[in-house]
Amino acid sequence: MNILVCELVGTMLLVLLGDGVCMNINLNKSGQKGGGACLCGIGWGLAVMVPAFIFGKATGAHFNPAVTIALAVNGSVPASSVPFYLIGEMCGGFIGAVILTIMYHDHLEATPENDVKRGCYCTAPSIRNTGLNFFSEFVDSFVLMFAILGIGQTVAGDSGLNYVFVWAIITAIGMSFGGVTGYAMNAARDLSPRLAFALFCPGDNKDPDWGYAWIPVVAPICGTVFAAIVYGIIPFGA
Repeated sequence: MNILVCELVGTMLLVLLGDGVCMNINLNKSGQKGGGACLCGIGWGLAVMVPAFIFGKATGAHFNPAVTIALAVNGSVPASSVPFYLIGEMCGGFIGAVILTIMYHDHLEATPENDVKRGCYCTAPSIRNTGLNFFSEFVDSFVLMFAILGIGQTVAGDSGLNYVFVWAIITAIGMSFGGVTGYAMNAARDLSPRLAFALFCPGDNKDPDWGYAWIPVVAPICGTVFAAIVYGIIPFGA
């Protein structure tokens, strides 16, 4: 139960801060509308780092079903704990998005474009190509997991420096790959907020784009699991 609660609150904070920066710079009548991609990339990195510092010692600060599944595959997380991680992550992402819907309600109402509002909750490809979109999210997630494993091994101790580097990883991925599919890498930050958008976002004729929604779920799992396997067979220091 400790894992479920910590992952729920941590993922809630991640979505609050991450989707929050998207709403802040994209919705009409926001005082910081037009902040741009750099503010978004830095903000998303910080959105991951802040709850990681809070809950890192408690759960390892996954906040991402793909990361949890990859760590279960390589034996770092016991299979019995996986359901608690996944439930906490998915529920936390949904709750964070619902809170943002309340906070930014008037700004969402003032923004008529469905794509703009949906993009504050979840991702979409800039050019729709199922195979390449899947590949993009696969590569993004591979880099994420591979870097997390490498930095976790290199940066030892209780300083929390590894979480600063997690901020750097997220920011780097966003700056390098974000324009292709929005670098979701995480069902808890994409599918859960997408559901909150469909249920609670104000406005008519909402389109959650369910036809695309499976890619930010499946591709990250494939990418992180492959990264964990590849990392495990590289003879570091041999």
